[in-house]
Amino acid sequence: MEKEITLEQIQNFKGKYPKQLWYLFFSEMWERFCFYGMRGMLVIFMVGHLGMNEEVANLQYGATQAWVYAFTFIGGLFADKILGLRKSLFWGGLLMIIGSIILAIDPVKFFFIGIGFTIVGTGFFKPNISSMVGQLYKEGDNRTDAGFSFFYMGVNLGALIGGYICIAVAEGSLWQTLVPENLRWNIGFGFAALVMIISLLTFTQTQKSLGPIGLSPIRHIETSKRKAFELATFIGSLLILPIIILMVENTEYTKWFMIFIGPASLIYLFFEMRNFNFSENKKLIAAIIFMLFSTVFWAFFEQSGGSLSLFAANNLNNTIAGITLSPNGVNNSANSFFVIGFAALVGLAWLWMSKRKIEPNTVIKFGLAFLFLAGGFWVFYYSKFIAGVDGKTSLGLFTFGWFIITFGELCLSPIGMSAMTKLSPQKTQAVIMGMWFLASAYGQYFAGILGANIANASESASNIDKLNIYADGYQQLAIYALIAGVILIVISPFIKKLMQEVK
Repeated sequence: MEKEITLEQIQNFKGKYPKQLWYLFFSEMWERFCFYGMRGMLVIFMVGHLGMNEEVANLQYGATQAWVYAFTFIGGLFADKILGLRKSLFWGGLLMIIGSIILAIDPVKFFFIGIGFTIVGTGFFKPNISSMVGQLYKEGDNRTDAGFSFFYMGVNLGALIGGYICIAVAEGSLWQTLVPENLRWNIGFGFAALVMIISLLTFTQTQKSLGPIGLSPIRHIETSKRKAFELATFIGSLLILPIIILMVENTEYTKWFMIFIGPASLIYLFFEMRNFNFSENKKLIAAIIFMLFSTVFWAFFEQSGGSLSLFAANNLNNTIAGITLSPNGVNNSANSFFVIGFAALVGLAWLWMSKRKIEPNTVIKFGLAFLFLAGGFWVFYYSKFIAGVDGKTSLGLFTFGWFIITFGELCLSPIGMSAMTKLSPQKTQAVIMGMWFLASAYGQYFAGILGANIANASESASNIDKLNIYADGYQQLAIYALIAGVILIVISPFIKKLMQEVK
């Protein structure tokens, strides 16, 4: 009988990356194909096939995405307390497959039902695979940031493929003669189901290499009692589905949920902090500050799935260097393309700088993220000055804007996930990771509101006027991002004291 690998053996790996990172990389890659493929289709589908106007579609997009990320807090909580990371991930993947199949059968009739399954499934899947990546490293291992940057490249490889293919199939700009028009959206959603199956099989076939990582936290109790708790969790997550579906359909309900869930999660964390010492609690406060700033970052960044989708559809030409492309497909995948090209290089740059003791700390990296974000949105704003009389502007310049923003994302998202694992005590890591994604939920929600305000201002406008309104909105976001970045850099000494030895 093969001896089970120990945590010490996993964490004492040689080289830059542990082999287990590759397995988690590919599992996450296919899951992100599913997620980003569907994300890119949402607003265009809601406007074109569910009869929503652009303002309502933006609000609906924000509510849907907010629920996706908000549920990661709940998924992380149940993983920490009952299921363990592995069973939680498997259950979440299964629900995502069911949701994608429902959407593939009839996306108009069953839209919100399919979205409901996807929301709950992502909540159980997403925070737990990230937590497992963190546990591959010993506390204080300076290779952790590089590992998360590499893992993040897997996220974006899936996002690139799914983000372009699903929307290109659905809109008819890919395989136009092979896919009947009345089935294009079904097949687009069907792709998501297929790759999620691949993701789940990848994980189940390689999970033995994880040793004790991700096993149930209650395996010490009586087997029958443990199984009862697990069964209750599975049944409860199914029973809550009708409520999720109802609340996603009605954005007003989502607003009240967002008012409640953030303070409730903080109260829960403060309750848990009773069990930690003063030093650990200072680190948790630093983590909360990072979460608050990440909310602002994602509120701007996630215009990609909302207002920028409509901007791409209405106001961008369809060629780069003479190559015809889907503008919305580019909007949905350009960022991922650049992450794949530069994530590993950025990770290696952090390692190179660390060896020479010149690596910027996490707070400065967050500040730089906002400066890059500001630069990208300024490029989106500038695009209005080279537009034609038809209100169409350069797809190439728009893509360059995403190139700049990509470096901002690489300074924040993988670094932020790494920081959450380093700043939180072991027994509450999944909850903290869930709260990190909950901050993203607020970002998604506010992104919908920001996009809706821009869409409302441009209602009934000509295409050239609509271009100017959207571009001016992006200029405002660039200014706010610049201010946030400067504030972070100024207060970095205070946050560094809270973080203590964590760099």
